[in-house]
Amino acid sequence: MTTTAPTNAPVADARALGLAHYAARGVLEHVLARHGSTFQQQVALRAALTTDAPQAPDDLVAQVQGSLTANPADIRATLDELLAKQLLDTDGAHLRPTDAGRELVATVGAETTPISARIWGGIPAEDLAAAGRVLALVTERANAELAALTA
Repeated sequence: MTTTAPTNAPVADARALGLAHYAARGVLEHVLARHGSTFQQQVALRAALTTDAPQAPDDLVAQVQGSLTANPADIRATLDELLAKQLLDTDGAHLRPTDAGRELVATVGAETTPISARIWGGIPAEDLAAAGRVLALVTERANAELAALTA
């Protein structure tokens, strides 16, 4: 099935980006809620899973903050929640995902993969490439603006 954008498609802007983000996030949050997890917990757990070695809490906080632009105190609270749920564990001065944490990420991934395929399927590769370039530039500029506001 090939889907093309209508000729009267809206121009990409902050509102369109926000609507797309929250629609996709809503799908993920619905799946996560069935497993008693939150979006921020999933991002933190995935960050812990995708590193080569266990990370110090401050390093994990920095990595999650780079993804979410969230308050470090909120991220630390999320890490505490993951520890309490036994999805993360301490390894000396480091945090590492537990088997239950790995299983949760795998289960959520398995449930969201077919949904993502339906959402993204049929979008021409050149449209995805153009959108990727635009979103990378918007992210870079927004991060620069945020850095200037918080300096």
